[in-house]
Amino acid sequence: MGLTKQYLRYCATALFGVIASQKANIVFVTLRGDKGRYVAVAACEHVIIWDIRKGEKVLILKGLKQEVTCLCPSPNGYHLAVGYEDGSIRIFSLLNGESNITFNGHKAAVTVMHYDKLGARLASGSKDTDVIIWDVVNESGLYRLKGHKDAITDVMFLQKKNLFISSSKDTLVKWWDLDTQHCFSTVVGHRSEVWGLALVSDETRLITGSVDSELRAWKVTYLEEKRGTEEPEPKRNKGSLDGTEGTEEQLDENPEDRILCCTKMGSIMRDGRDRVVSLVSDRSNQIVGCHGTDCLLELFYILSEDEVSKKMERKLKKMKKKARQQSQLNNEEEAVTVERTLQDEVRRITNIKASAKIRSFDLIVFPNGEVKVALLLQNNTIESYTLSTTMPSSDCTKTARITIGGHRNDVRTLAFSSDNIAILSASSETVKIWNRATLQCIRTMPCDYALSSLFVPGDRQVIVGTKSGKLQLFDLATGGLLEAVAAHDGAVWSMSLSPDQRGFVTGGADKTVKFWEFELVKEEDSSQTSRRLSVNHTRTLQLDEDVLCVRYSPNQKLLAVSLLDCTVKIFYTDSLKFFLSLYGHKLPVLCMDISYDSILIATGSADRNVKIWGLDFGDCHRSLFAHDDSVMSLQFVPKSHLFFTAGKDCKVKQWDADKFEHVLTLEGHHREVWCLAVSPNGDHVVSSSHDKSLRLWERTREPLILEEEREMQRETEFEESLGKGDEPVVPGESQGETGLAGKKTIETVKAAERIMEAVELYRDETKKLEEHKAACEMAGKEIPLPSVNPILLAYGNISPSQYVLQTFKKIKSSELEESLLVLPFSYVPDLLTLFNDYIQLGQSVELICRCLFFLLRIHFGQITSSQMLLTVIDNLRRNTLGKVSEIRDQLGFNLAGLQFLRREIEVKEDVTFFADATNLFEEKKKKKKKKERAILAFS
Repeated sequence: MGLTKQYLRYCATALFGVIASQKANIVFVTLRGDKGRYVAVAACEHVIIWDIRKGEKVLILKGLKQEVTCLCPSPNGYHLAVGYEDGSIRIFSLLNGESNITFNGHKAAVTVMHYDKLGARLASGSKDTDVIIWDVVNESGLYRLKGHKDAITDVMFLQKKNLFISSSKDTLVKWWDLDTQHCFSTVVGHRSEVWGLALVSDETRLITGSVDSELRAWKVTYLEEKRGTEEPEPKRNKGSLDGTEGTEEQLDENPEDRILCCTKMGSIMRDGRDRVVSLVSDRSNQIVGCHGTDCLLELFYILSEDEVSKKMERKLKKMKKKARQQSQLNNEEEAVTVERTLQDEVRRITNIKASAKIRSFDLIVFPNGEVKVALLLQNNTIESYTLSTTMPSSDCTKTARITIGGHRNDVRTLAFSSDNIAILSASSETVKIWNRATLQCIRTMPCDYALSSLFVPGDRQVIVGTKSGKLQLFDLATGGLLEAVAAHDGAVWSMSLSPDQRGFVTGGADKTVKFWEFELVKEEDSSQTSRRLSVNHTRTLQLDEDVLCVRYSPNQKLLAVSLLDCTVKIFYTDSLKFFLSLYGHKLPVLCMDISYDSILIATGSADRNVKIWGLDFGDCHRSLFAHDDSVMSLQFVPKSHLFFTAGKDCKVKQWDADKFEHVLTLEGHHREVWCLAVSPNGDHVVSSSHDKSLRLWERTREPLILEEEREMQRETEFEESLGKGDEPVVPGESQGETGLAGKKTIETVKAAERIMEAVELYRDETKKLEEHKAACEMAGKEIPLPSVNPILLAYGNISPSQYVLQTFKKIKSSELEESLLVLPFSYVPDLLTLFNDYIQLGQSVELICRCLFFLLRIHFGQITSSQMLLTVIDNLRRNTLGKVSEIRDQLGFNLAGLQFLRREIEVKEDVTFFADATNLFEEKKKKKKKKERAILAFS
């Protein structure tokens, strides 16, 4: 067998240039006890915590592969829930930046998340139209709420009741009762998508945002409040003939009236004319903000009940005064009444005009009335504003703007300096120079729309080719523009440095290729004899089509020119005579490069193919289907026949031009990759994408063998296909409004396999022990024990039943139900026997009960029809009830002990805990209301 050619692996080392991704929202987070200073934003698959005051990155929460789509901080400020494109949710600790909890339940991107008041439950909505309620403490899914027909746009827990609201693009707002897990009311007053909602005024007003310029307000009346002002209803007999039967039927037809009633109250008019993108209220629900697809953020203040009463009193006084004046004129007295409207409850604070279109925002209100607003803009920028609600003017001031760490628009050209240290990136408005080692931005220089660039030999200046046809020469030491030369009548699509480093060549949309030389010229306005760098146009090559790409051969004998007619023309550099025409691509060649020895030329086209040609005769060696979309950039690795390509399919690939093989795929970008650059020593590759990110890849010393790489790829595809199988059906259960929270993944399949292996090991070991016992009885003496399974020895020579228990303990809490759902029934009898033993011994009773109840639920029919399992089930019933009662009593005793200790501390310190004081106040209020109702009923 011949030797296998080895390659060196390139690995992702850094992600930079992105301040905040546009897919996810921005949220304030509490870090080091400081509120209103730190914001969390998505940066592709990572989450960055920015210090707004200093404009620095404080913490990076590392993601895996999928892009972040949603962020939600916990109420206590210690955790951050992060939703991803594949539907998974990870909860990070903001104290150490680690993630210990992962939820897998959604089949599509997570669109919205919301914690309840205590932070014990998390609700998530997704593009798969489902809402899932997760138990954060137990690290498991509670249930899935089905009912919407389109992507979920917003979700919210009520603080006082166990109710829940969800809105969707299907135009509906649904009210859910979480005690019974069903939808009891649907608000159908919208004609188009509902994009956001907010609960204000002590949860008695619901504000929704849709596609028009109205914010609709709904009055929420709860049943207790509704009956509070009326006389208590007397008992009615079913057989009475006074029409009560019809009333009962009516109650049955409108079950939502038993919990609450939601009626349209009015509309708040926005200044924006387009759809609501996000509607957010602060924690106290005092301030509500909304914005559309433009750069205007509108803030509204929701008046408290006392403020509304005072306002109504003032209004009534004015009306009475006016009525008195009228009555004096007409000699008639009129009764004055003032109706309470929505405008009396809502006051517009101000409008904030951002510097670009707003993608998302968050706000926080301080006790002194100060409001801090953080804006995430569409152009990779974060802005923060402060304003005061106590001041009558309510003028807002911009306090910070984070822009230095990235471009406002997509990077269209990249270049490496000759010493491999500096990276140039240029977009439609700026040129930035980055330090490769620290990833810090060294220089930012304003420019025109850049399309091509290069470092001038010596790395002290850079040249940028622009869309307007200019060549802009920048000095890196001063960061200033030295010269702007009108080079072409159209866009400068490409430029290439000559191998002798004395000049360069440019190709433009004006059908010309121009040759330039570097020269030193005297400063015009300087009296001294100082010189500066300039460029001098020497020759022009006129062609019949627009020039898309130009490349010198490293020996400087040939010049390759790619034209709009899908061909590549090769010319002699010295005489500019035509040498070869390379035709074969079906669409124009967008990029190309020539190998270090001037033997091969590789061309990448919009037809998704890469062709490798010989430069001696112009013959096509091989055509490779490279990407699933246009090939945007191509470059050879120095001193080798390996080359990299970048495509619109979000991938960067490495190829071998000698063996015509695909070597490696560098995955990481989430949008189209526009360009790439390979460092002069070949150790680094940098690429830029439409997701605003720049990614750096480094060549490692790890060898890469193609056969192993292909095998690993096949294994990954097989594992993904396993996880994407059909959902298992639970016997006896129909598809209703609720379902299981989890979903089948490769982890749940592997967990089920581990359980099966553990049960099989338990069976084998038990059989061995039984055979040994029988042999001892037959021989009439003790025979040496059979050899113990090496796995049990590795676990410290534990018993087989303990090994099964250890296997269950190692399964993630969020994956337990799905793993048991995949498990075949043949393993269930053994598990039930083992569960009985564990419960008798009092080992992990909570975990075992959870597994036991789930298995009984999904295999109910088979278990009850099996005569063999009747004894086991009866034993389980007795043991489980006894043990659960014991644990409950123990918890009650511990809780009573803790409360006693707290009372002792309160007596010593003479301090009442705030929460208890509030509860006592609420109880007194309720008692007072009951007395009032009783008096009303009596009278």
